Amino acid sequence: MTDKLFGMRLFHPDLWELLFKFAIDLAVVFILIRVIYYNIHRKKDHLFTYFLFNVLIFFLCVLLNNVKLSTGFAFGLFAVFSVLRYRTEQISIKDMTYLFAVIALAVINALVSKKISLAELLFTDGMILVMTYVLEHLWLTRHEAMRFVNYEKIDLIRPEKRAELFADLKQRLGINVSRIEVGKIDLLRDTVQLRVFYFEDEQSLGTFAEPAADDGDD
Repeated sequence: MTDKLFGMRLFHPDLWELLFKFAIDLAVVFILIRVIYYNIHRKKDHLFTYFLFNVLIFFLCVLLNNVKLSTGFAFGLFAVFSVLRYRTEQISIKDMTYLFAVIALAVINALVSKKISLAELLFTDGMILVMTYVLEHLWLTRHEAMRFVNYEKIDLIRPEKRAELFADLKQRLGINVSRIEVGKIDLLRDTVQLRVFYFEDEQSLGTFAEPAADDGDD
């Protein structure tokens, strides 16, 4: 019985190495995205993106490596995906960093050679997880989220009406606003684009102290 079909081998012992690498990669990405990222940011749509990106890049790198294409070409793909911007939605810098991390993990685990020991690979993956956890939970303990708002009360963006602007946004959005950045102003339509920032942990506690009104001494 032939062991080939249309010129392709039906089985190769390297399959076990592929499964082992994929198991490591999937375990590390699960901890990074499901355990660390999701427990803080709660963005379910990003779970799909991060997991699928990681799996796609992993198998792309494995197949490219197996057919003897240059490693530089594989890292070229890595660079393209790492700077990808979705035109339908603005992605925060932190979310882009997580996207970069899942792509990097896929490349590392897929292209690791036999010259690299298992201990070195696990140490690399582990340090990425540890650094991410430390930055999210121990160092940067407060997560500042952001929303884009098209705002029609353009007169409230003046500095002397800051307190009124914060109060109006709190009433409309139901969040305690920490700071605001003014974006594009459309004088024809009397609208302005605002970037509204708020701390997620304060929303459940309800302990945010609103900014005091300016007394005119500024």
